[in-house]
Amino acid sequence: MPNIKALLASILIGTASAASNVTSGVQHACSDLSHKYEESVVFPSDPSYVNETTAYWDIRADLQPACVFLPKDAHQVSQALKLFSKHQAQFAIRGGGHMNYPGSNNIDNGVLLALTRLNKIKVHPKELTYEAGPGNRWVDVYKALAPHGLYSLGGRLKTIGVPGLSLIGGFHYFNNKYGFVMDQVLKYEVVLANGTQVVASNTSHPDLFWGLKGQSNNLGIVTKFTYRALEIPKISTTIQSFNESGIDDFLTAVGNLIKYQEGEVAAGQVITIQYNATTKHVEAQLIGVQEGTQSPPAAFANFTAIPSESKVHNVSRPYDFHALLESPDQMFRVQAIHGTMIPEIEQIKWIFKTWKAAVNDIDDVEGLYPTLVFNTIPKSAQAVAKKNGVGNIWGLPGKESMLIWQFSTGWAKAEDDLRMTNWQHRTFEFIESVNREKGLARDFIYMGDTSEIQDPFASFPLENVQRLRKIRDTYDPKRVFVSLNWGGFKIGI
Repeated sequence: MPNIKALLASILIGTASAASNVTSGVQHACSDLSHKYEESVVFPSDPSYVNETTAYWDIRADLQPACVFLPKDAHQVSQALKLFSKHQAQFAIRGGGHMNYPGSNNIDNGVLLALTRLNKIKVHPKELTYEAGPGNRWVDVYKALAPHGLYSLGGRLKTIGVPGLSLIGGFHYFNNKYGFVMDQVLKYEVVLANGTQVVASNTSHPDLFWGLKGQSNNLGIVTKFTYRALEIPKISTTIQSFNESGIDDFLTAVGNLIKYQEGEVAAGQVITIQYNATTKHVEAQLIGVQEGTQSPPAAFANFTAIPSESKVHNVSRPYDFHALLESPDQMFRVQAIHGTMIPEIEQIKWIFKTWKAAVNDIDDVEGLYPTLVFNTIPKSAQAVAKKNGVGNIWGLPGKESMLIWQFSTGWAKAEDDLRMTNWQHRTFEFIESVNREKGLARDFIYMGDTSEIQDPFASFPLENVQRLRKIRDTYDPKRVFVSLNWGGFKIGI
């Protein structure tokens, strides 16, 4: 019996392609997928299409694929990649949908490969490992680990996806002691560009194993991750808010924070400052987390000593804490940009004042939500990859602790996109130039704290990028993940 849905979809896409940019290759790929896996393909005429194409944190990622394919297993991923190559069909890959880089996880007029259904989690408590599919978000992982008294490095917010964070590097609260999320991966199950399924580990395809640590989406599609689990049944948390009267002391504490994060006790934080350009109200916030039950957590004593608007300390299972931290999809159009520096207190305060003044230049933008974010990169976090016998693409030397300062700016309307990009880039370049003049700036760019404005690969050691290119040429000689899957951060020629 003919596949009626596939037949109708082929007719509809064929009609649409005459009046749009849907290529014949994409048309054939969608049609073939629908014939093979009828229940796993979503077309624009299907009721679920809107949900599938808006499952993103950043509204700018809401593009219009010709069809969405939701594979159920690695074999179906393999078959899809073979079809994409056969028909020269452009495609995008979506894990958790949190990357704020338009085109990195969605596509106009191409095929969206959504990994949502690859969501199995299997915990091995005796081995202190677990397996997770790329369709999970980190709150799912924490929930699965909780009954075993285990925890994992992963997303700090509940809605961050497993694959993106693991493949770009991965900031977590406990980087200072355990390194980054990519350093916790023990094995990858990967579908290569030609559809071949391989296992990458320290003993199987070790070059690919190294290459997957920090490379984004250049080498293949990971269909299962095996991670190290941590015996951390309880964590101590503190959430503190400060108004402008406490900002000076707050920024002093930010500058001193890294002195207390050199790895003996796992502790880390999210530090943000919001500025409302209409009301001129400033609010700074610390979300601090430390392993163990000491409350309040000593790692953040410099913040706790500052008079604040509110302080909430708690001891809980990691899952119970993460389950509270929403980062809802579709709130804003969002763009980020960041610089890396050696923490110097007076310069941190100058960055805040300069950013705040610059926000007043865009106070008429509808839905404006500007945030200044600080993240730490302690020496001890960098040292993990240097000692584990594998390393990672970042190749951080581990000689000095660093601080990331980031603009994360939200707004409402598409017509303001170019204006906001120009404002972010202009303001960033000014601050970065001053930091460089003072000898405080460092080159490192983290994929998770930036967007299409910057090139992280240019900040990595050249020998690592050259090594990655050789690995890419070995496992994707036809450069499918360059020409057909072009979104996101790419290593180039």
